[in-house]
Amino acid sequence: MKMEICEIEKSSFIDYPGKISTILFIKGCNFRCPYCHNSHIINNNKNPLDQGLIMSFLNKRKKFIDAVTITGGEPTLYNELYALIKEIKKQGFSIKLDTNGTNPKIIEKLLDNNLVDYIAMDIKTSFKRYGDVTNALVDINKIKESIRIIKNSDIDYEFRTTICKELIDKNDVLEIADYLRGSKRYILQNFRDRDTVLDGKNKFYPYEMIRLKEIKLEIENLFENCKIR
Repeated sequence: MKMEICEIEKSSFIDYPGKISTILFIKGCNFRCPYCHNSHIINNNKNPLDQGLIMSFLNKRKKFIDAVTITGGEPTLYNELYALIKEIKKQGFSIKLDTNGTNPKIIEKLLDNNLVDYIAMDIKTSFKRYGDVTNALVDINKIKESIRIIKNSDIDYEFRTTICKELIDKNDVLEIADYLRGSKRYILQNFRDRDTVLDGKNKFYPYEMIRLKEIKLEIENLFENCKIR
């Protein structure tokens, strides 16, 4: 399966901490998380964007953006990701990669060649429930290997878990937090409903903020930085 860039967000002030970035959305994912808000990316049937035009656009934007975020979908599904990031990096941009951690080899390759400056890895749920939440066969050893590689890297990073009442409970979060203890940053992302949710709108609901703050209080001593987003 060939890698396709299916959408672009020209400027984001919030996706890459401390930087203004352009976001490139890679089509396709090996997970089918029912609360995913990017179903339009996973199932996109439009013609892919021309990479040559994207590079030309980025070159013209150097005065206005600091970085490029590569997200999806799941970018690490594709071997072409390495060449794409290398070409963008040549233009002087910082690179942020969003990943679900199922391909530790490409993560390690990118890190070994200094091609990524920030990684955000989604930890979907407690390891024993991964298949239930992702609707996929998951090699948990690969998830754990990606965590290890990222934690031992010299770059900035975050682990994050999207939380909705129907799929992720407090015990899941506590198990995740215990495994990630000592990490630089752990983000609790409260679910936000929208029309592009994979299983449809009004199927899942966010936690009340007071409940999220209670969970955060229980785990924040395990990390340098624990936030609700």
